[in-house]
Amino acid sequence: MQELIDKYKSDEESVYNTWYINSQERLKAFRSIRRGVLNVIEKIKTKNFGNDFKDSSLEFVLNCITEQKQVFIGAAHAFYWKPKLRIPDIYENENNQLIFGQFLERCFNAKSEEQLLKEIILLEQNKIKGLGPAVANILYFLHPEIMPPFNTVIVNGFNQLFKEKIKLGSWSEYLRMREIILEKNVQFKQEFSKDLGAIAGFLFEIGSKKIIVSDDASLSEKELLKIQQSLKKRHNEVMGDKEEEDLHTEMQYHLLRIGQQLGYEVISASNDRARCHNGNNFSFISLNQFPDIGLAKETRKTIELIDVVWFEKGTNKITGAFEVEKSTSIYSGILRLTDLHLSFPEDQASLFIIIPDNREKDLLFQLNRPAITGSKVPVKYILFSDLRKHCDAICTFGERKEALYKISKNA
Repeated sequence: MQELIDKYKSDEESVYNTWYINSQERLKAFRSIRRGVLNVIEKIKTKNFGNDFKDSSLEFVLNCITEQKQVFIGAAHAFYWKPKLRIPDIYENENNQLIFGQFLERCFNAKSEEQLLKEIILLEQNKIKGLGPAVANILYFLHPEIMPPFNTVIVNGFNQLFKEKIKLGSWSEYLRMREIILEKNVQFKQEFSKDLGAIAGFLFEIGSKKIIVSDDASLSEKELLKIQQSLKKRHNEVMGDKEEEDLHTEMQYHLLRIGQQLGYEVISASNDRARCHNGNNFSFISLNQFPDIGLAKETRKTIELIDVVWFEKGTNKITGAFEVEKSTSIYSGILRLTDLHLSFPEDQASLFIIIPDNREKDLLFQLNRPAITGSKVPVKYILFSDLRKHCDAICTFGERKEALYKISKNA
C-alpha cells in the first residue's frame, strides 16, 4: 500500500496535488456548502423547499459539491427527482422532507462522531425511499475529519484495494467502509491527513484505474486503452485548470490595480494574497489584513473570500466587491456578493461579477434565478475581454468606481 500511496502523492496530476492540497476553490467550497446547507434547512422549516430538485436550495449545495473535481462525480444524481420511481421521497412527502431537514440540522450542529453516527442510524430507520449514503458527500463538507465522501468510483477503488464487496445504496455498507478507511487513515497518518478527502482521493484514483492495484498484464487491451484515454483526459483537465487559474489571477490583478489607481484601498480574497501576476505580487497592492467590518464571524469569513474588495480610503466602508468566475459555480459567487449586500442594507457597495466571454449566457441564467431576482441584489457584470482591454485607460483617466459602469452590463 505504501508504494501505491507514493504513486498517488508524487503524481503532479493526481487529485491529491490538483484538488486536495493546491486548490483554493476546495477551501472556498466548504463555506459555500455549509451556508447552502443552512439555506436548505431554512427552506424546509418555512415550507418553501419545493417539490423538485431543479432550482432548489439543495441543487445549489450539490452543484458546489460536484464541481470539486472528479472525486465528487455523480454526487448530484442521487438527488434528482425521478417521477416514475417517486425517489428520492423528499420532494412530495412532507414528513420525509421534514425528517431530512432535521437530520441536516442536527448533523450541522453535531460536535462528535457519536452524534453523527446516531443521526445516520435514525435516518436509515425512517427508510426514506431513495435517500441513501449519497448524503455522505454533504456530511463530508460539514465534518471532513469524520465522514468520507462516497460514490461509485471511490467504492470501486476501495473494493479493489481491500478485496471487499461494498455495495452502493446502503448506509450499513457505507459505515463498514468508513471504519476501514478510518483505520487505514490512522495507520498511514504521515501520508494522508485528518481530512478524509486525502484518502478518498487515493481510493478514487484506484477506482478510476489511474493507480493500478493488480499487474498490468491482467488487463485487456481494451481496458488499457480506456485507461490511457482517461489519463489523457485528466491531463487536459489539469492543463485547462492551470490556464483558468492564470486567467483568474490576471483578472484579480487588474481589479486590484484599478482600485488602487482610483484612490481606494484594496484587498484580495484571504486565500489569494500570495498570488502574483507577471511579477506583481498581490501583497504589494493589497491591505495587510481585512478591516473589521462589524459582522458575525461566519458572515465575515464568507465576505473575506470575495475575490477583490475595495474600501473607501482610511475607512472600513466597502465601496466595491468583485467575484471573478471561471468554470466553477457562478451561483456561489453571486451568493457571496448577496451576503455582503444584505449585511449592509443602508450602505451598499457596487457589486460585480467578472466573467469569461463564453460564460455570459450561463451568468444571465443564474442572475435570473428566482432566488436572485427576488432578493433584488443589483449585480453588474464585466467580461474578461473588456476588463483586460480597458484596464490601462481606466487607471489613467478614471476618477471613481463609476468608471467601471461604462464597461459593465446589467442582467
